[in-house]
Amino acid sequence: MDINRRQVLLAGGAIGAAALLAACSSGSGDTAADSSGKGGKPRKGGTLRIGALGRAGAITRDPHGTQANESDYLILALTFDTLAVPGAKSNTVPRLASWEPSADLKTWRFKVAKGAVFHDGTPATADDVVWSLRRLRNTPAGAARLPGVKNADSITAEGADTVVVVSEYANADFPLMTRFATFVMKKDTPDKAVAKAPGTGPFKLDWYRNGNARLVRNDKWYGGTVYLDAIEVTMFETPQAMANALFAGQIDVGSNAGPIAARTAESRKDIQVVRRPDDMSMPIVMRTADGPFADPRVREAMRLVVDREAMVKQALSGYGNVANDIMGTGDPDYAKDIPQRKRDLAKAKQLLEDAKFDLSKTYELYTTEDVSGIADSATLFASQAREAGIKIKVVKQESGTFYEKTWLKGDLYTNYWGTNDSVLFFASKTLLSGAGQNESGFDDKEFDATYRKAIGTTDKQARAKALHELQQIEYDRSGYLLWGMADGVDLAAAKVQDLPKLPGYGRVQLENVWLS
Repeated sequence: MDINRRQVLLAGGAIGAAALLAACSSGSGDTAADSSGKGGKPRKGGTLRIGALGRAGAITRDPHGTQANESDYLILALTFDTLAVPGAKSNTVPRLASWEPSADLKTWRFKVAKGAVFHDGTPATADDVVWSLRRLRNTPAGAARLPGVKNADSITAEGADTVVVVSEYANADFPLMTRFATFVMKKDTPDKAVAKAPGTGPFKLDWYRNGNARLVRNDKWYGGTVYLDAIEVTMFETPQAMANALFAGQIDVGSNAGPIAARTAESRKDIQVVRRPDDMSMPIVMRTADGPFADPRVREAMRLVVDREAMVKQALSGYGNVANDIMGTGDPDYAKDIPQRKRDLAKAKQLLEDAKFDLSKTYELYTTEDVSGIADSATLFASQAREAGIKIKVVKQESGTFYEKTWLKGDLYTNYWGTNDSVLFFASKTLLSGAGQNESGFDDKEFDATYRKAIGTTDKQARAKALHELQQIEYDRSGYLLWGMADGVDLAAAKVQDLPKLPGYGRVQLENVWLS
């Protein structure tokens, strides 16, 4: 699973090292503490019909494959458990395993949850986890999925229920950085059988057809009571089509329906608008390695050109907040003391002149229509940039073409991350030199060294200092123009209770949902 765009799947604010280590002995019971609905006593029964975004051409059934569809990820997350998941009270909590680090933060021992069995009744063991993690590490993006794990041999079993993972470097945030990809399958599952392989999750696959699926309750799930009899997942290619189906009563939940649909739903008493503040990062990416934006003065000028308030108001219909070019605004250690960057056309023009930026050329800004507001943000930014003399042509690409030809390669493009995770999470995935999702080709030795300092200690003061330095570097010279954070918006029928309000892909944790 390449963690990007819709994915990043799951998660919200960050967790400090001390809090993370404290989570080692906690359970997964806090995952639904922040939820929607009017309360009441949960009852068993009923089928939840949920819509999720996806495209027929991007369907992937492999838990360790590249998943571009939210619909596929939802199905996988309900049928296969990961070692850890996001929580409501703490950012990372145990799911299929609890964990304990060594004193040097390089060796992590994961203990498989008691009572965990696959849907066919086979107990889940350390050997299954080891096989799954090794399979994951051997994927093309394995190094990014399991950061610091040099190769598959660094993952071994210790007895029947303990998995040992050795990192090349100290990493206090290892469970946080790996939770989205660690789906566990039975040992030796053939590649051709993974689509129908049993998992250990709260639901079992009944059928799957062209992106749509029916899941039924797993009464033997080790994680607690599951209320719904079944979940039916319907794939929609656009948020509007999904919202229309909800309004017509064809589905019960529209997952990540977006602000436009939310405006319509606000006037209806039969529909809940479940809002997850600051849920999605909406950056414009500028290539730092080479090309017209390689000069940091040019990148600063671009960041000074944007009118962030107007972008939030118009592109997001007000469902969001202004950001400050640092990924990870939900992090408790987010550097709020770094001054909010504001529009300054005079300074932007001077920087462009100093950098000898060619204002006679027209620069292409690539975008998609994958999520609500992203294409509008590109058009609005192009209009704002003209006031500084920068000519930008917006080029819309189909999602598959965009991620094949533009993402990770283009000079200037929009993107989105379906989560608001920690500063270190984004640093590890998108900003470290050589990172698998390094969107801007950012290669900064000081940044890399500071990152290692931040993850390599549990000393609160040392960690906080390094985190602040890391964010200052990102603010000053990264390839991100992060103008805003979009709210996540799910729409639900009035009968849907305890729909999770966790940020990002925490919304796929539907095991506690019930129907009144």
